[in-house]
Amino acid sequence: MVAFSFSFPATVWALDGFGPWTATGLRGVIAAVIALVALTATRAPLPTRADRPALAVVAAGCAVGFPLLTTLALRTSSTAHSAVVIGALPMATAVISTLRTGSRPSRAFWAAAGTGGAVVIAFALAQNHGAPTVADLYLFAALLVCAAGYAEGGRLTTRMPGWRVIAWGVVLAAPVNLAVCAIALAREPLAPTTTALVGLAYLAAVSQLGGFIPWYRGMALIGVAKASQVQLAQPLLTLLWAVVLLGEHLTPAVPVAAVATLACIVVTQRARSR
Repeated sequence: MVAFSFSFPATVWALDGFGPWTATGLRGVIAAVIALVALTATRAPLPTRADRPALAVVAAGCAVGFPLLTTLALRTSSTAHSAVVIGALPMATAVISTLRTGSRPSRAFWAAAGTGGAVVIAFALAQNHGAPTVADLYLFAALLVCAAGYAEGGRLTTRMPGWRVIAWGVVLAAPVNLAVCAIALAREPLAPTTTALVGLAYLAAVSQLGGFIPWYRGMALIGVAKASQVQLAQPLLTLLWAVVLLGEHLTPAVPVAAVATLACIVVTQRARSR
């Protein structure tokens, strides 16, 4: 989560020299090259036919959808605002995982999940005079696709090492990201600064690939439900980096909404575990 908590600030840095589509495509292509080298060097077996649909969800959610949607959102949304909205990710992951496994959680689980979702929606609306912005819509969509990728990836770690899950995910997404690069590089202005290159390098090596290795490994060791509780630290850390690294000013509503959302997530995780 510490690794992932720098993703939004790194995205803001990357946007200093790259367009949103270019940054997304390049981070995916660079991550795919690293992953392909690792898979080849370790002679990793090809995924089984049964695992390919789940890997496709990981690729679509974690290697294409979430990076693109959050990058588009961060063009106009502050890092702090985005961190609060995406702070509902553990709850969304738990809900999708629950629906995917067909379990029947308690009423407390659904009540907390609904309350947490309402808090995030109310925060987004209150920050924008009662109407969601385009950035908010991007963030909510990113929340859903990433939660699906987390849930399916966590399920796959029971059958293959976690690092292979994300490695095959970014490799599967490579053709899409290559196409995005080819189109974006011809249409978006390119003025890479040192800050932009550092941000892009972090996104490709850590946010897109390296951070998932301990994350999926943790899921394999303690399960999706318990592992997702660790996500509680991510939005708070991102808020800290928004102030320290980007110099953003937090309105009183930001920490209040973040803490309220995290409280709801704690209830959903405990109710789900029981």
